[in-house]
Amino acid sequence: MLIDITLRITPQMAKDAQGNEKCALVGHLGTHFDVMNKEFPLEYTRRKGIVFDVSGIIDRDIESTDIDINKVNEDMFVAFYSGFIEEAGYGSAVYFHEHPQLSRELIGALVEKKVSIIGIDFAGVRRGKEHPQTDQYCADRNVFIIENLCNLKELIDKENIVINTYPMSYAEMTGLPCRVVAEV
Repeated sequence: MLIDITLRITPQMAKDAQGNEKCALVGHLGTHFDVMNKEFPLEYTRRKGIVFDVSGIIDRDIESTDIDINKVNEDMFVAFYSGFIEEAGYGSAVYFHEHPQLSRELIGALVEKKVSIIGIDFAGVRRGKEHPQTDQYCADRNVFIIENLCNLKELIDKENIVINTYPMSYAEMTGLPCRVVAEV
C-alpha cells in the first residue's frame, strides 16, 4: 500500500504561507527538505522508515527519551508525528512560529546514529534563529530534514515501512520541494 505523506498545496495555502513566513517561497513551500549548501544523494530517495508518535508532547521539546531510540538505525528515514500540521493548519503564523521542536540532544542522537532523513509534520526541527543553524548542522553531517509532512498518523506502529523521497532538481537553493511516498 502506498501512502502519500506530501502536503498538497492550494493557492490559498501558498498565499498564507508567504504572508507569514519570509522563506515560504518556491524552495521552501509545502513539503520540502532543507538541503542548505549540499547535494541530496540519490541513494537517499529510498530508505527504511519509522514514524514516532509524539503527539502527546506539549509545551516542551521532544526528547530522545520520548521515543525508542534503539529502533533507529543508520540510513533510516526517521519521522515524527505531532499532529501539529492538522491542528494549526499549514501557512498560519502559529504554524510557522509556535510549532513543536526536537531537542538539541535528540537531534544530536539522530545525527550520531547516522540517519539519512529526519521528517516532521511541522515547520522546523528548531524555531527562529536556531532553525537554519540546525538545518546546516545536520546537512554538514549528511542528514537532511524534511518539513511539512502530512498523513504520518497512518504510519504509526507500522512495520517494514519504506519511504521514497523525490526532490526537485533545483540548483543553488537552500530548500527543495519534494514528493514523499511511504510504502507499507
